[in-house]
Amino acid sequence: MARRKRGFFAELQHQQNERQRQQARAQREHERLVNQAIREQERQRKETARAHAEWQKAQKAQHVEEKTAEAAALTASVQGRVAAFGSVLANGVPRIAQIAFETLRIDPSFPPFQPGQLAQPIPAPQWHQFAPPEPTGLMAKMFGASKQHQHLVQQRQADYQQACAHHAQREQARQHALARAQREHQERAQAHQARAVQANAEVDRLEQGFRAEQPEAIEDYFELVIESSPVPEDVPVDVEIAYQAEARRLYVVRELPTVDIIPEVQEYKYVRTRDETDAKPRPVKEIRERYLDLVAQLVLLTMRDAFEIEPSHLVHEVSVNGHVSTRNKATGQPERPCLVSVTATREQFDQFVLTELEAVKCLKHLNALVSPHPHDMEAVRPFFDPDLSKYRFIDEIDVAAGLDGRPVLVDLTPTEFEHLVRQLFEATGMQSWVTQASRDDGVDAVAVNPDPLIGGLCIVQAKRYRKTVPINDVRALAGTMDDKRAGRGVLVTTSWFGKQAHDFAARHGRIQLIEGPELKHLLAEHLGLDVITGTQKGKAQPS
Repeated sequence: MARRKRGFFAELQHQQNERQRQQARAQREHERLVNQAIREQERQRKETARAHAEWQKAQKAQHVEEKTAEAAALTASVQGRVAAFGSVLANGVPRIAQIAFETLRIDPSFPPFQPGQLAQPIPAPQWHQFAPPEPTGLMAKMFGASKQHQHLVQQRQADYQQACAHHAQREQARQHALARAQREHQERAQAHQARAVQANAEVDRLEQGFRAEQPEAIEDYFELVIESSPVPEDVPVDVEIAYQAEARRLYVVRELPTVDIIPEVQEYKYVRTRDETDAKPRPVKEIRERYLDLVAQLVLLTMRDAFEIEPSHLVHEVSVNGHVSTRNKATGQPERPCLVSVTATREQFDQFVLTELEAVKCLKHLNALVSPHPHDMEAVRPFFDPDLSKYRFIDEIDVAAGLDGRPVLVDLTPTEFEHLVRQLFEATGMQSWVTQASRDDGVDAVAVNPDPLIGGLCIVQAKRYRKTVPINDVRALAGTMDDKRAGRGVLVTTSWFGKQAHDFAARHGRIQLIEGPELKHLLAEHLGLDVITGTQKGKAQPS
């Protein structure tokens, strides 16, 4: 059945309604798409935020891990240093305390001359690199090269000649540079060979002197060996050595570290809540104990190396002073207080098992003088004078063995008399050195009493006077004692002292006067010598 056609107005209304429905559908679709875009954007935002949060979490975790690892590494470094300081003696014992003389020599050979590019001549310019191409065509064959071509050839020839001149200059400069490099290499080679010859000659002299048991060579060699001992990098290795050949004694002044070498931090720990690394301080008591233990180990290691060096018969006794270079906190002036002073014979030291003992207790066993507060640089009075360099030692002379009959003391030479006095001191149990007569600061001999209670440095002056010793000589001895910081002073003479001298010595309290008769008695008692002083009373008159 056919559908009835709408009327005019009904059709208009229908079309209007249809347009409204289409617009509504389009609006709903637009809103749907907009909402979908918004939801997608929100999803992407949340995804980005989640990814960023995860990245931040990973970064934070990585930061925490890095900070924790950093704190652990710092702690391990500190603990490693402390462990190294605690095993200085144990690590040093296994090494062989020797240095092969061959290792001290310098190879005189020098690397051959290698000029590199300087040895290669610079390629010379060739004409074919500049020549213009020949003209072609019928006219060139009939009439030859044109004037334009000839002009071009002349210009290229000028360029070629200029290039040849420039090449000649460069080649000349290269040859000069090559010759200069050869001269410089030859000069370096000659200088190296000269240094090698000189150094090797010194090594030869050291080796020959050491094998001949010359004191200076022994001192140099022992210094090399002791300073090569394996110790942590922060520990100083400087030593000064004096060798007394007759008594086979070695005196060592060793540089010690300050208490600052012990780390003040015990442990590092990262705190996440504050994002900071805390340093846990090491207890003050532990710092002091570890420092004293390190000092004791270094002193024992020094003695161990000295006794270990071959041939063993060179050293029967070793004395070590441990000094530290610092500044006086009250004055700011530099000073080197002695923190440890110890002496031991080979027999004593051979009884120790160095890898098993406690270093501090070992020093106490040796009756060492140890600072009660080494961390405060509180000094002790050493067994021997640490400033050995201020005395110029000479070879000892056995004067007593050369005297026979009834020798007259005033007829001896000054050197013979000084050495005779030295032998007298050694026979009484003291240790002494004789210094040269020139520039000796008024010191004829330096004697050391090893007794830890009443011992110390003693300045000795020997006067071969025929008559009364002037009071000024006694006063001069007192001044020298103060200058050298000596605990005692002894003035020995072949004659006698006046009342003023005796009174001055009594007031001073640390000066001993030995007159001719007492000297005669001491020489007879300790050296078995029957001597004549050769003096008579009267006005002072030095011989």
